[in-house]
Amino acid sequence: MRNSTLPCDLARTASLYFEGLDSPLSLGLSLRLKYSDWDGISDVNPDPRNYLEHAWLDYLRDALAAGLLRKLKELPNSADRVANALTKWYEGEAQCYQTNQRLVRYLPEFGSSADREGHVERFLASTRKIIRDWIGDAPDDLAIGRFGPGATYSNRGGKTTVPDKMSGDPSLTRDAVWYLPQWLSTQWGASVAHHRGEFAFVPGNRFTTVPKTSKTDRSIAMEPSINVFFQLALGKQLRQRLKNRTGWDLSKAQEIHGQVARESSLTREFATLDLSNASDTVAFNLVKLLLPHRWFEALSSLRSPKTLIEGRWVMLEKFSSMGNGFTFELETILFGAIACAVARKSDCKAGRIGRDVFCYGDDIICKDELALPVKSVLEFLGFSLNKEKSYFGGVPFRESCGEDYFAGNSVRPFFLKDIPDEPQDYIAFANGIKASMDQLPLAAAWSKSAWFSILDCLPTRVRQCRGPQGLGDIVIHDDSDFWTTRWRNGIRYLRCFRPYRYRVVPYAVFSSEVVLACATYGCGLYRGGVIPRDGVRGYKIGWVTYS
Repeated sequence: MRNSTLPCDLARTASLYFEGLDSPLSLGLSLRLKYSDWDGISDVNPDPRNYLEHAWLDYLRDALAAGLLRKLKELPNSADRVANALTKWYEGEAQCYQTNQRLVRYLPEFGSSADREGHVERFLASTRKIIRDWIGDAPDDLAIGRFGPGATYSNRGGKTTVPDKMSGDPSLTRDAVWYLPQWLSTQWGASVAHHRGEFAFVPGNRFTTVPKTSKTDRSIAMEPSINVFFQLALGKQLRQRLKNRTGWDLSKAQEIHGQVARESSLTREFATLDLSNASDTVAFNLVKLLLPHRWFEALSSLRSPKTLIEGRWVMLEKFSSMGNGFTFELETILFGAIACAVARKSDCKAGRIGRDVFCYGDDIICKDELALPVKSVLEFLGFSLNKEKSYFGGVPFRESCGEDYFAGNSVRPFFLKDIPDEPQDYIAFANGIKASMDQLPLAAAWSKSAWFSILDCLPTRVRQCRGPQGLGDIVIHDDSDFWTTRWRNGIRYLRCFRPYRYRVVPYAVFSSEVVLACATYGCGLYRGGVIPRDGVRGYKIGWVTYS
């Protein structure tokens, strides 16, 4: 059951934070907090379109205030987050069904040329050619699988480490049976074959949710373990082909998106577009139309055709969802190619990813004059533009990949996602508050009352762990005058906070093949045991070198 109020220390900190920002919106939030208007707090979200360009500081104050509790999953409002996520999931399926029906006539095996609109067929062919140029005709014959950090159909809760996944019963869909010979040649497959020789066929993935905001959860799917092992392999191949053939490196894309967003908030050269419920609205027939046949067959054999949701199996209209190991790379390629095709249609010299178009998952950046054409094409192909997070035209605001800029100034607020419970939580909370408030100009001196109220919750020894921002959350970020330092052999050390969370598991619990494979797949070892995620929690005060 959700609490009807916030802890006293958090409520006090939030109130001091709102009052320190001293804007009409922040003071209004302080009153809502005082009178426990939780739904009102959840609904406050300032729109940068309503602020003049020279008033970016006013927007920053309002954004900082509204952002603090917006994503707090324990906020005691009336929203049923799981129910809202379920509704969104079913809406995505309905949207994909309509898209599949609209696009089926463009598949070679269905319909006739008389049923097709010529301009649509030409656009699809142009997009298909771009994708083929980017990723080639087929994936590599050998898929080198790997483990991801998340839960699978067979492994959930805290049992999601590499040893847990290798020691449990593996699962796969029947279409993925072609990958069994490759799987058996891995140390994981060899261990299962030698000791148990059992795996389970399942119809598909399992629906679950993770926190998103205080009003709704995000729907994801837990894929069968063997499927996701090779899904990650194909996702890596897609990523590598894109980099080798176009130069667009997804490992560096977030930084580039941030730079382009900052510059475009001044020049208005590029628009930043964001899609609503993107991964749940990638329709099956769209992927079949746009991907080379052998790529489609490989990805299709590893996707889950059904989802277990609310106790029943549902046949999917979407191609893949969040939780699938190649969804992110597939989205990047599809949306990037669609935007490039629109750009080439308007200008034969345009349409190059990394220059005219930038794409990272469902974060799309295109020339500002192409924003509306790209929007129209995406809507025809079954997607919905997130109007709250898409910016183009004369608006002096751009947002992409978690970076917000108003007239060239960073205005990204700090989001508190969990109620602080342990010292490391309070340190991260204090650092987040300080980083946000430090965005305000020096002339606008802000009250440090909220920051000090967080430090009051920490033990004295932990409170003495002060240091620079570059050390992350093992220190409380503060001016150098307040650092606790010592010198030894000409080396400076800073006092720091070191949390730990471990459980020692003897090797005997796992087979020798699993222990050997742990090193292969990057599992940590600790004095003759394996470190899973769940285990003992604690902390110690240590020292770290700092030059």
